[in-house]
Amino acid sequence: MNQNKKISASPITRKFARELGADLNQIKGSERKGRISEKDVKSYINNKLKNFKNENIIKSEYSHSDFGEIEIKNIPRIKRVAAPNLSNSWRTIPHVTHHDEADITELEEFRISLKDLYTGENKKITPLVFIVKSIVSSLKKYPSFNSSIEEIEGGKMTLKKYFHIGIAVDTEHGLMVPKIRDVDKKNVNQINNELKDISEKCRNLKIPKKEFYGGSITITSLGGIGGSFFTPIINYPEVAILGVGKKYFKQVFINDKFEKRIMLPLSLSYDHRIIDGAEAARFCNEIKENLGKNFAYKLAN
Repeated sequence: MNQNKKISASPITRKFARELGADLNQIKGSERKGRISEKDVKSYINNKLKNFKNENIIKSEYSHSDFGEIEIKNIPRIKRVAAPNLSNSWRTIPHVTHHDEADITELEEFRISLKDLYTGENKKITPLVFIVKSIVSSLKKYPSFNSSIEEIEGGKMTLKKYFHIGIAVDTEHGLMVPKIRDVDKKNVNQINNELKDISEKCRNLKIPKKEFYGGSITITSLGGIGGSFFTPIINYPEVAILGVGKKYFKQVFINDKFEKRIMLPLSLSYDHRIIDGAEAARFCNEIKENLGKNFAYKLAN
């Protein structure tokens, strides 16, 4: 195509194309007088991806078994079911991931100190409970993260007034993401018990299908396994997902001296069509604040 041609496209379409790395000179507009729409940009990207896939399939004249013993196994059903959703999310949502870390020193001290009022025994409350509570408080301040957009061309988004948090549960069948409903109306004990309940149901494949839908945002944690920062894939049609790494000790310079602090790695992936970098950074700062010492006791109520 002529690189010097006059391109007819709205500012929103131009921004959308820039975010996806699409060259408007290479796109044929389908609207009146050749005007390029966001739908044209999406079609162009999808065609490029399909062509790239077809051009890069390397067909070997050899079989894997020509080089040694192999075993053919079925992909677990849960992973086969999830695969199209993951592919659709990665293909249609422009992912950006913001990495940060939260100082949870006082929160951990508080969590470990919690005791049962009747027995006096220490409560076993998982750190994930406090992360769930903190993210709900952050969603209230930044409602764009509690939204969905079905079609960007419509120019509208669905803002959810409920707070249903998806929790990625690792099972032998594959990763499952049930929701904890109405988290804003539950205390840490209720959430802790519900986390145990839904995790057990997922592992035994006894959780209703409906519980995997209707979420606000998802939390996926590698804290029990290891690792720090990663890039979690957004659980469509949500617009963000929070990845949590394994906590670790770090020397932090505070009040003119170094102190040993407990840090928690955070990886926030978000839909760049509706959330920009500045808003994502503020949202993550809010989560960090909510996991700090001033908010720890409030989260327990």
